[in-house]
Amino acid sequence: MTIDEIIDFMGGLDGVLAVSPAPGDGSPEISWGDTFFFHSPDGAVPTATQPFATIVTNDYPGDTGWRLDRPDAFRVNVAAGRQEFMRWTGRAPQTAATEDERAADDTVTAHPVYGSAGWLAVVNPGRRTDEPLRELLRRAHHLARARHDRRTSGSAGR
Repeated sequence: MTIDEIIDFMGGLDGVLAVSPAPGDGSPEISWGDTFFFHSPDGAVPTATQPFATIVTNDYPGDTGWRLDRPDAFRVNVAAGRQEFMRWTGRAPQTAATEDERAADDTVTAHPVYGSAGWLAVVNPGRRTDEPLRELLRRAHHLARARHDRRTSGSAGR
């Protein structure tokens, strides 16, 4: 899967807002080229929530070892939840990706920083992870939509 294919796929899910920082928009330079996916039916960037999936195109400080400095390398990060994390990694979310996992392309692994919150990652998704990644993105979207619905229904009675 390419970055554009992932963005197009995400655009087909209801209420998804894709934010892609770029020069001149006030975002930090390190995030240029990345994409952040929010559940936002009104199309506004949420201020009180994190994205449910991201595409990153370079290693961040404290989040290195993925070799994203290679040409056209990128990583998709997905807030898939504890159950999916355990299903894909065979372990509890308290553990981060190992060095070997970070080096593997086209493999579902624990996210290095947010693994403890049930995030998974795929570097350079390809044939092996195409359908699993779509499934994980749908799951993360479902979880984000449910959180949004709980927040908005809870504030409606106030």
